[in-house]
Amino acid sequence: MSDEHSHAAQPAGADDGERRGISVFMPILDEEKHLAESVRAILAQEYDGPLEVVLAIGPCHDRTWDVARELADADDRITLVENPTGRTPDGLNAALAATRHDILVRVDGHGILSPGYLRTVERLLAETGAANVGGIMDAEGTTDFEQAVECAMKSKIGVGGVKFKQGGDAGAVETVYLGNFAREWIERVGMYDPRYTRAQDWEMNYRIRRAGGTVWFTPELRVTYRPRASFKALAKQYFEYGMWRRVVARQHKGSINLRYLAPPVAVVGVVGGAALGAFWRPALAAPLGYAALVTAGGVHAARGRDAAVVVRMPAVLATMHLAWGLGFLTSRVELEPAEPGQAPRA
Repeated sequence: MSDEHSHAAQPAGADDGERRGISVFMPILDEEKHLAESVRAILAQEYDGPLEVVLAIGPCHDRTWDVARELADADDRITLVENPTGRTPDGLNAALAATRHDILVRVDGHGILSPGYLRTVERLLAETGAANVGGIMDAEGTTDFEQAVECAMKSKIGVGGVKFKQGGDAGAVETVYLGNFAREWIERVGMYDPRYTRAQDWEMNYRIRRAGGTVWFTPELRVTYRPRASFKALAKQYFEYGMWRRVVARQHKGSINLRYLAPPVAVVGVVGGAALGAFWRPALAAPLGYAALVTAGGVHAARGRDAAVVVRMPAVLATMHLAWGLGFLTSRVELEPAEPGQAPRA
């Protein structure tokens, strides 16, 4: 039996009614825990235009496929396609290739759309003329550890001045969380670069901006995000963020700024200061000063939370900073030349 639950393609411009059709595309891997909640939040949107949800599912190690089939059997707006590699960019491109509507909305398997999200996307794309609009990555933890990560992700000491994690005024930005695209811009710049295991959204938005398109942030859009549940998972996530952000910097000269250099500088200061401090005590000021900074900053970021959350904050902040910085400093990924027909256009 095929693992694909498909529909007949709808010709371009054949959407019924006045509202533009929306295709939600989702790369899925091992999302048994959150997939049903995520998909149901999409289907529950009050949007009276054509809507489809395309799930590109990798080789999972849990019951994700079973959950996805149950969802697809219950609602014919859901399409399942296979992503044999399980890699995020391959899943994104496989799902995109199966979409048929004018507006393309990315959602991850652990993201929950806020009410009115799709209506707001349609309106903002029309009002702003942007190629891509996005909103707030609203981290929401359930355990004490996850809540500490939530606080860190919403604080300047955790992630710098990132609007899509902290909020802010609407306007043009470098990148946004997930992304909600006008199809014509994906056709213009190409799909996600399959060579990027991480940071493929940042790289895509860089190509859009270089081609003259606008990437627009608005606090009107909000997606609930489930943080990583352990120090090991958090460290792996941020190490990979740093490693692949270095790859973006190599490929697209001039795309780096001081905010991205802060974590690697912290790694050098902490590690170098600790090593040198064994011979020259004043050098210990660097790691001790950093420890004081994340302690004070963590307590401030978690103010009003339970003590169990507050005490975890310094270690959570240090994990995010140092893992990202170490990934950036040690990144040795060299991109192979893109295969003919697969290279995204500039």
